[in-house]
Amino acid sequence: MLFLGEYEHSLDAKQRLAIPRELREVLNPTVNGDHFVAVPGADDVLTLWPSKTFERLAMSQEGSLIGDDVLRRFERSFYSQAARCPLDTAGRVRIPDRLLTRFGLAGSIVILGVRDHLELIASAAWKAGAKDRTATTASLWQQANQLMNARQGGAR
Repeated sequence: MLFLGEYEHSLDAKQRLAIPRELREVLNPTVNGDHFVAVPGADDVLTLWPSKTFERLAMSQEGSLIGDDVLRRFERSFYSQAARCPLDTAGRVRIPDRLLTRFGLAGSIVILGVRDHLELIASAAWKAGAKDRTATTASLWQQANQLMNARQGGAR
């Protein structure tokens, strides 16, 4: 599964967000799960993870009853804000009001396909950051390339 693209959709009167067909079509319920998990993401965006992908990543972190203080506080904050968001028969998810409010999501929302998850950003905020994203593209590519090379031990 690979999520790609940028889509603009609006919340309906019942605060449901339609997940674009192109994104739903790459989901395999057996492999990815039949719902999404909404959690706070980096850069103050709301992320939607396919349930089985989220569970696999969450459980891959070695847990302990007596863990590191920082990790324990992070997990308390992170997982307590998470919510299961089933897809209805029309391909919509109902995101809890608390998460919509926390991330300033109302009306028009941009849905970004970001490899293995989706990111939700207020349309106005996404458009406002377009100039900055364009200006930093070359530098970001270079930094990402360096990080990927370092992770692979320099092998290409």
